[in-house]
Amino acid sequence: MNLDMNVVLWIATGLLAVVALVGGLTKTFIPKERLAAQHGGEWTADASVGFVKTLGVLELLAAAGLILPAVVGVAPVLAPVTAACWVVLMVGAMITHGRLGQPAFVALTGVYLVVAAFVAWGRFGDYPLVS
Repeated sequence: MNLDMNVVLWIATGLLAVVALVGGLTKTFIPKERLAAQHGGEWTADASVGFVKTLGVLELLAAAGLILPAVVGVAPVLAPVTAACWVVLMVGAMITHGRLGQPAFVALTGVYLVVAAFVAWGRFGDYPLVS
């Protein structure tokens, strides 16, 4: 993999990790009622506290899973596996926001999905994605 693609993949991975970290902290530590009152958080009104907090913890684990394996050199395959799991999570988020009639959030989570798919594809492959 050439150096430029590696930098692009690290930037994409870092952005996803920040999104996962912020989402995870929010869902884990902000009360569900407060989340439900915010635009984009309406879905939490009908979800259990345990479900929302579980998603938050999974997002915190995703933030760590995107960065730490590659940084410390332990099981680096977990970084693209985490990115692939993020794709699945974003499909669920897109469906949820679609059902709530929130096209802007569907588009935003679609962007996260594409970035995660790019990271998974780039990190699973051992070749540059652009010439």
